[in-house]
Amino acid sequence: MKKICFLTALLLIFVLVPTGCSLGKKEVKEVGTLKFVANGEDFAREGFISKDNWRISFDHVYVNLADITGYQANPPYDAYGGGEIKSSSKVSLDKIYTMDIAQGEGPSVVGKVENAPVGHYNAISWSMVKGNGGPAEGNVLVLIGDAKKENKTINFSIKFDQELLIKAGEFIGDERKGIVQRGKEAELEMTFHLDHIFGDIETPADDDLNLGSLGFEPFANIAENGQLDVDNQGLKTKLSNSDYEKLSDLLYSLPHVGEGHCYVEKIRG
Repeated sequence: MKKICFLTALLLIFVLVPTGCSLGKKEVKEVGTLKFVANGEDFAREGFISKDNWRISFDHVYVNLADITGYQANPPYDAYGGGEIKSSSKVSLDKIYTMDIAQGEGPSVVGKVENAPVGHYNAISWSMVKGNGGPAEGNVLVLIGDAKKENKTINFSIKFDQELLIKAGEFIGDERKGIVQRGKEAELEMTFHLDHIFGDIETPADDDLNLGSLGFEPFANIAENGQLDVDNQGLKTKLSNSDYEKLSDLLYSLPHVGEGHCYVEKIRG
């Protein structure tokens, strides 16, 4: 009888007590950190010479960013085709950020998402929106600086207010970005190519960049006494129709992911 009771008690121990291999074991979440940065490159930080020989320097390049989202896109997103980004996982920043991409020695950190699921974030979307306050209030993009040519200097503040939605695939550059590993940090970049507006003297004159850009001369022509403080409505009024239309189109080519192109559409108010 004692033997039967002992065996019964032993069986209960095996049934009720977890096996040794599961004792104290906790589920480990496969997460890391995804950092979002905005980059105006050396064009914004150090200045450059436009295609029509104006030496442009920026004190500030303010851009308002919102709805910033990184995706593990499947299939990979085709910016030329546009449409919805389909993904197995995505993470977002939920504020409006006013960034001055003329400052610092490298890309500006916009924000970070902690506990981002591991994987390759190979697509990104964001909006350029009007600021509710601060130096870019009521505008999407503000360029502040000066341009010099021969004995002329133009101090400028040029403001744009057309809101845009941007979608892009994988970053194209010297290194791959967006690969989140457990416990580590990865990066996604929103790049802005100011040379697409003004051209670049160091690029051949017959290159598509310079053929398609506006240069700085049209802005210099509407300055008064070496000063140009103009918003989007002023640009529409003062520039020639062809120059204004060209400038409006060029804003769509401003956002990139490194050298990768974006799908850009107007946000209608």
